[in-house]
Amino acid sequence: MSFDLNKKTLQTKVALSTVAVEGAKKNLLKELPGWDFDSVAANARKTWNNYLSRIEIEADQKQKEIFYSCLYRLFIQPSNIADVDGRYRGADDSVRAAKNGEYYSTLSLWDTYRAAHPIYTIIAPEKVDAFINSMIAHSKAAGFLPIWSIWGKDNYCMIGNHAIPVISDAFGKGFSGFDHEAALQEMIRSTQENHLNSNWRLLNQYGYYPFDSLDNESVSRTLEHGMDDYSIALMADKMGKKEIADTYYKRANYYKNLYDSSTQQMRGKDSRGRWRSPFDPLTATSPMNNPGDYTEANAWQYFWTPAQYDVTGMIKLLGGSKNFTAQLDRFFSIKSANANKHLGQEALIGQYAHGNEPSHHVAYLYSYSDRPERTGELVTQICRQFYNNTTTGIIGNDDCGQMSAWYIFSTLGFYPLNPVSGEYVMGQPQIKLALVHLENGRLLKITNTSDKSVILNDHSITGKTIQHKDIIKGGTLKF
Repeated sequence: MSFDLNKKTLQTKVALSTVAVEGAKKNLLKELPGWDFDSVAANARKTWNNYLSRIEIEADQKQKEIFYSCLYRLFIQPSNIADVDGRYRGADDSVRAAKNGEYYSTLSLWDTYRAAHPIYTIIAPEKVDAFINSMIAHSKAAGFLPIWSIWGKDNYCMIGNHAIPVISDAFGKGFSGFDHEAALQEMIRSTQENHLNSNWRLLNQYGYYPFDSLDNESVSRTLEHGMDDYSIALMADKMGKKEIADTYYKRANYYKNLYDSSTQQMRGKDSRGRWRSPFDPLTATSPMNNPGDYTEANAWQYFWTPAQYDVTGMIKLLGGSKNFTAQLDRFFSIKSANANKHLGQEALIGQYAHGNEPSHHVAYLYSYSDRPERTGELVTQICRQFYNNTTTGIIGNDDCGQMSAWYIFSTLGFYPLNPVSGEYVMGQPQIKLALVHLENGRLLKITNTSDKSVILNDHSITGKTIQHKDIIKGGTLKF
């Protein structure tokens, strides 16, 4: 198309629909009536400021620019892809009506279950039930919960079934706008009926994925499923379904079948119980450009995956707290040779790779070690070294808000190491003052002084964690 404008202005409007051209036209008429560009821009600014002002921080200009850029990236997705009449095209290509006109896609769940979805439960709780209802609807159409959905379809680009911890976390935090029984049934179906990247017969037969029975990622898939299995067990336990809980608690312990005490790593094992040989824990693998036992990471980086939900078990596996501390020290000090960012080797501190998600919780594990002060030291280093207010201000892919959510939590001073536990591990706030606007007008004021104590509403926090239920009551949290 070409236009001879001759000093005139050409205005255009674009609308989309997963359903039909007619749906796009309806969206256009409702969402962009008329041709007042300034009004549209003003409404967009007002909407964005509603979200961006949910946390106010006292900081210098550079830190504010980093922080609010992170909030912006966090809130770009998930995306409501339902038309204004509530219709959407589902995972099975059929057209349905969305509950309350909301059907969310752009769910990068391998990334976002770790911190992005937990922070939505604090600062955007009005969206959480709709996220879960969308996941349940997707599962009923596709036969399993979403893995990585975009525009209503699954692209299967990652492993695990990490809608499961998101649902379990919402249930544990008291969200009631979705059918808990239906959600649990879809979680169970997604972990019992085979689908791409998930072979439950094989996993249950051996208690791990044998590397000679899969094309790649055998260790990573085994470990990732452990997080999902624990999440189901925890939810079933709270619902009084002991038999289901026991089954999945047992499966969550499968990670121990891949622990090689001679190398102190999670190591590939074949169907005859033989370890992968040769074995180099520093060599990273990825399905697209270097197939192997790990997903965009090496053995060192995937070792800590089960510690998200079973720190006690990991300490015992290593032979006690002293060895656990030594393993962390080695992890953050061993240098990589020929680090390849396309294999997840980016933003490195030793083997810690902040540029990809499997490492994101590891700094907070020091809180359970003999050197708990290292958590705060490393969090501060990561915030300062790997985030900036420039066009290259974030290292690695933001991965639909996860990289940003890590920074937001860490700036406030706590992090969901176990993203389904309903608790946050204490870190080190990166600002002097933050005001977190909560649901129903409640306010959490976070202050950071030189004191060595942590006090929530005049009660000292003596442990390592703070509870979600206490955070959302509001009040004052003093570090």
